[in-house]
Amino acid sequence: MEHYRMFAAYNAWANRLVYDTAAELTEEELNRDSGAFFGSLFGTMSHVVTADRIWLNRFTGEGPLPASLDERPCAKLQDLREIREEEDQRIIAFAETLTPQKLDSVLEYTPIANPTPIKHRLGPAVAHFFNHQTHHRGQMHMALTALGKPSLALDLIYFLRSEGQTYL
Repeated sequence: MEHYRMFAAYNAWANRLVYDTAAELTEEELNRDSGAFFGSLFGTMSHVVTADRIWLNRFTGEGPLPASLDERPCAKLQDLREIREEEDQRIIAFAETLTPQKLDSVLEYTPIANPTPIKHRLGPAVAHFFNHQTHHRGQMHMALTALGKPSLALDLIYFLRSEGQTYL
């Protein structure tokens, strides 16, 4: 369970770095199509918040439940950052509840994009949850560097060497 607590703390740390750098961009730059799956940097950032909310609702039965994967919870970066920070705290709190028994329990849900009920163990879904964040944070990193920002050191090991030393 320590593994998922580490991922939750890492996720919050990496998101802070991305949002700090994104705050230096203009509105036009934030919304410029960068070729990422959700178009712009802001679109991708919005998608990750939206997907996190969907998964957290599936995991806990609590919190917002967006209706689509490309939903934008707000129009301004500062508002999105506040939502991101709230979701990161919810993720950390959720990770604290994980036990081997809970991870082995069955999760049932209906995907948004395909209304066919799904049933599988919680553990693989939690692994997907954290992998999904990392996948799209890579796209955010690409968008930031394409917009002329210096490359961010977002690797897990950099988190562990700084704020995450308790996990070493």
